[in-house]
Amino acid sequence: MREHEYAPSARERRTRGNRRFDDDDPQFLKRGRQPSPGGFDTNTDTDEPDTGDRWSTWDDAVHGPEPHPAWLVTELAAVDTELGVLKTGKEADVHLVRRAVPDTDRSCLLAAKRYRAPEHRLFHRDAGYLEGRRVRRSRENRAMTARTAFGREMIAGQWAAAEFSALTRLWQVGVELGAIAVPYPVQLRGTELMLEFVGDAESGTAAPRLAQVRPEPVALERLWEQLVDALVVLARSGLAHGDLSPYNLLVHDGRLVIIDLPQVVDLVANPQGPEFLARDVRVVSTWFVARGLSTDLADPAALTARLLSEAGMR
Repeated sequence: MREHEYAPSARERRTRGNRRFDDDDPQFLKRGRQPSPGGFDTNTDTDEPDTGDRWSTWDDAVHGPEPHPAWLVTELAAVDTELGVLKTGKEADVHLVRRAVPDTDRSCLLAAKRYRAPEHRLFHRDAGYLEGRRVRRSRENRAMTARTAFGREMIAGQWAAAEFSALTRLWQVGVELGAIAVPYPVQLRGTELMLEFVGDAESGTAAPRLAQVRPEPVALERLWEQLVDALVVLARSGLAHGDLSPYNLLVHDGRLVIIDLPQVVDLVANPQGPEFLARDVRVVSTWFVARGLSTDLADPAALTARLLSEAGMR
């Protein structure tokens, strides 16, 4: 045990870890590790771990769905080590992090998605995505509409929370039905989202994006079938990805994995929901047809109509 370590009870850990993100609470965006009840801050410069970059933030975050996967390191004695950048984007960067318990064989790789500081973010077309995601306080709504610094921070919090919520929901559906694969949502802490790393855990090599693979005809058809099944699950959940393309679909061990869901769209609450859905289908259908899939299978109009029906909108 670390010197001066506070060992919370199972009840206390469960209470802290399972709290829900409240997009009506701007203080959520400022939360960091707080001093323990014993008066010692477990993440200060005077208590840095001997290895790694910092203590694990598991105890200070909203946790993913239970039961937690066996591979996930949840021990409070774990440390996080930065291993590099996996992906850079307009709104966020994804970093590779190893979480491990020193002097043991307990470790796992995580993908840490971190939204940039407000002045460096470019939330393109976010007004359309945010319809149906209004917070209760008029002050926050006005700030978001005006894109003030505070408003952009609120938007970032909403995007992170929306992705965490969608991944949690879809992970649970995937466990039950096996019809959709998404990374396990490990934790949410402010505007940082920790996710299961999808790829080779030994080498730290991420799974390729669909856009990078050149599948043979049989494999191509199987990937299409998986995608249709996943889109049906999304539609039945009342959701559309909102920005679906071959660049946010991974192929891992023959399985199609959906990633990048911050802009997930509520098909009912968002007036533009059907348009986002139709665009998702059109983009991926075009890619599959260009790779040789029959247009009879990848008919965007027919698939969009089916998905709207699955969502109860036709």
